[in-house]
Amino acid sequence: MSQKISRRNFLKLATAGAATTAVLTGCGPASRYVTREPYTKMPEYTYNGLSTYYATTCRECAAGCGLIVRTMQGRAIKVEGNPANPINLGKTCARGQATLHGLYNPDRVEFPIKQGRSAALGTTAMKWEEAFQIVADAMNNANASEIAFLLGTASDHLFDLITDFTTAIGAPAPVRFGALSMFESRATLSQAAENLLGEAGLPFFDLANSDLVVSFGSNFLETWLSPVAYTRGFAKMRRGNTQKRGYLIQFESQMSQTAAKADEWIPVLPGTEGLIALALGRLVAEAKGGSTPRAFASVNVEEVSAKSGVSLEQLEHIAGLIAQAQAPLAVPGGQALGQSNGLSTAEAVLALNALADNYGKPGGVFISPLSPNEDAYHRPASAKEMADFIATLKNGSVKTLFIHGVNPLFEIPKPLGFAEALASVPTVISFATFPDETALASDYIFPDHQGLEAWGYQRSATGAMHSVLSGAQPVVSPMHDTRSTADVLIEAARLAGGKFAEALPFTDDVAFIRSKIANLIGRADGSFAAPEINTFASYFQQSGGWWSAAGASASSSAASALGKTIVIDEAAFAGDGEFFFIPFISPTLGEAGANKPWLQELPDPMTTVMWNSWVAMNPETAHHLGVENDDVVKIISEAGEVEVAVYEYPAIHPEVVAMPFGQGHTAYGRFATAKLPQDRFLGLVPHGGLIGDAFQRGANPADVLGAHFNKAGDLAFAGMKVKIEKTGRKQYLSRLESRIGVYGEGFPEEK
Repeated sequence: MSQKISRRNFLKLATAGAATTAVLTGCGPASRYVTREPYTKMPEYTYNGLSTYYATTCRECAAGCGLIVRTMQGRAIKVEGNPANPINLGKTCARGQATLHGLYNPDRVEFPIKQGRSAALGTTAMKWEEAFQIVADAMNNANASEIAFLLGTASDHLFDLITDFTTAIGAPAPVRFGALSMFESRATLSQAAENLLGEAGLPFFDLANSDLVVSFGSNFLETWLSPVAYTRGFAKMRRGNTQKRGYLIQFESQMSQTAAKADEWIPVLPGTEGLIALALGRLVAEAKGGSTPRAFASVNVEEVSAKSGVSLEQLEHIAGLIAQAQAPLAVPGGQALGQSNGLSTAEAVLALNALADNYGKPGGVFISPLSPNEDAYHRPASAKEMADFIATLKNGSVKTLFIHGVNPLFEIPKPLGFAEALASVPTVISFATFPDETALASDYIFPDHQGLEAWGYQRSATGAMHSVLSGAQPVVSPMHDTRSTADVLIEAARLAGGKFAEALPFTDDVAFIRSKIANLIGRADGSFAAPEINTFASYFQQSGGWWSAAGASASSSAASALGKTIVIDEAAFAGDGEFFFIPFISPTLGEAGANKPWLQELPDPMTTVMWNSWVAMNPETAHHLGVENDDVVKIISEAGEVEVAVYEYPAIHPEVVAMPFGQGHTAYGRFATAKLPQDRFLGLVPHGGLIGDAFQRGANPADVLGAHFNKAGDLAFAGMKVKIEKTGRKQYLSRLESRIGVYGEGFPEEK
C-alpha cells in the first residue's frame, strides 16, 4: 500500500457498514490513497488465486455503458457489462470487450514527451514536474482569450472541470467533437427535436415496447448513439411479447447489419428519406380516414415513388402496417440526416411519430432526461461549429491549444483545414494516450491514463429513460508513467497561481469529482441514498454510478408538429461524379479502434473483411466499370481521392458505393498503420494476381469528404458524388467467408 498505510489504518479511513465493503473491493473513497500494485507486489487485501471486481465505465465511446472488470493479482483480465447500469444492463459491445487491448497496447505513450511536431513519436522524456511547469507557463504567458481546449466526447468529468476553469478565467468554453457524433448527425437530430417539441436534447426511441419500427438509415445495431441499449431494445421488441413478434423495416441505400436483421430492407436513393417519411405520413392519414395533417399535405406520393425508387405498392403496404400497428415507431438515422436536407428529413420522421401519437408513450419517443448533475444538454460541436473553431485557430487568436480525446487530423475532412490551422498555433499540447496523427503534430505529449486506470464519470445523453451518471475508477495501477489530465491541469493551475489556482482549488481529480456528485446526497429518487459524501462516494464507486430509480414517463406534446408545414428540398450533392458516396462508421472498429488487434481481427458482420478497408459496390456496377473483387480503384471527389479494394456487394443500390470509416491511419501505433512489403504477401496472391509495392492498412473515407453542411450545421457527409477509376492493381482482402462458396472460385467451369 502507498504512504505506508497499514491494513488497520486503511479500514479506519472508510465509513462504517457497506462503505467498508466498498473500500475492500477498491470502490470506496479511501481507495484513492491506495496504490494498485502489479502482481509482483500485491496489496494486503487481495489474495493469490482470487479475483477482485471493479465497477467502472467504458470509455470506447460516449454512450456511458457500465462495466464490471475482473482483476486477478493486479491485472485486469476480463470485462463484462454492469447489470445494474440502465444503459447496458450487463451487456457490452465488441469495443467494450476490447478495451483491455487499449490497456495493454504496446504502442501507448509511456511518459511525457517533448514531441516537437515530428513525424515519428519522440523519445525525449521529460519529468512530470517539467510538464506541469510548461502547462502553467502556457496559462501565464497568454491572455485567457488566447487559450483553447479541444476535447473528445468520452470524458465528461474532464469537460466539466475545463468548463468551470475557462468560465472562471474568462477563456473560451471548451469545444467537443468526435467523428462518431459527426456521422450520427447529433446536432441535426437535437435541433429537429427542439423545433418540433421545444426541448433541446436527444430523443430516445423506445424500441423495446414497439411492435413496428420503421428506420430511415439508422444503424442502431452497430454504432448509432447508444448501440448496446438499442440492441437490447431490439431484442425485446423481437421476443419480448409472446403474442406478437416485432417487425422492422429499414430504408437504406446499402444493407447494413441493422438492415440485414430487418424483415424488409428497401434500398433507396440517398437524399430521399425525408420525402418517403412525408409520403408515408400522407398515406397513413388517408388509411385512418381522417384529414391529412398540414405536415404531410403538400407531398405528392407518386413523385416520391419516382424519385426514391420505392414503388407505390411498397409505400402503400408499409403505410398499412403503420396504420394497423399498436405501437409504431419511426427512427431517423445519421445517414439520412447527413444530407443537405437532413434537418427537414429529421423533422419529417419525427412528425411521422406525432401522427402515430406515440410521444411519451411505451414504444414511442421520449426526450432523454438530463443526467443528475447536468443543467442543460451539452451536445458535441457540429461540423460547422468546428469549421468556425478552425477559423479562429487560423487567424492567430489562439496561442495555446490543449487537445484531449480526439484526433482531428484523422477525423475531420481535409477541406476544413485543421492541419493548416494547427500550424498557426504557437503551442500545441496533447494529452493523448496513443501516438495518433494529432499527437505527433503537437509540441508536447503529456499522456493521460488509459480508461481502466482513471477516475471520472460519463453522462448518458440517450439510451435509457433513466437519468444516468456512470462512474469510473481505476481497476489497476497505471502501467506507465502517465498522469490524469485533470491532475495535470490542477497542479499547473496551482503553479500558475492567482486566478488560475482559484479556478481549480482541488487537491486532485477525485476531490473535483466528489464536488460534482455532492448535489446528489440525500436524494431519495435514485439507485441509492447516503447522508454524507464519504458514504455516498463509496456507494457511487461500488455501484458504478448513480441513476434515477424510475424512468421518464412523459414527454413534451408533439401535437403542434402536425400543424407545421414541412418542405423537403431536393438533396444537393457536391461534385459531378457518377456515383453517390456513402461513408459509414465501421461496426467493429468504431471511430478509434484501429489500434486494437482484437477489433482488427473481428470480421465485419456484412462482408467478413478484416484488417483493411473496402469499397462496396453492386456487382452490376462493378461489371459496368470493368472491375471485380479485390481490384484497387481510385475514388475521386471534388475534395480528394483514396485508393481502396473493391468488394462486390449485391445488397447495395447500383448508383451507390459505400466505404467504412476507421482505417487509413498514418500514425496511431503498429496495428493501425502497418505497411508490409510485397514479398510478405506473395504466398497470399492467387496465380496471375498483382499487388502494389506495399500493403496499406486501409484508407480514410474522410479524405474525399468536402466542407458541406446542412441547416443544423452537421456535415453533409452523405452528400458527395464521386468518380471511380481503375488502377490496374489488386489487393486481396482478408475475409472470413469462403471465396469458393460465395463467389464460386475454384470450381471447374461447366463444359
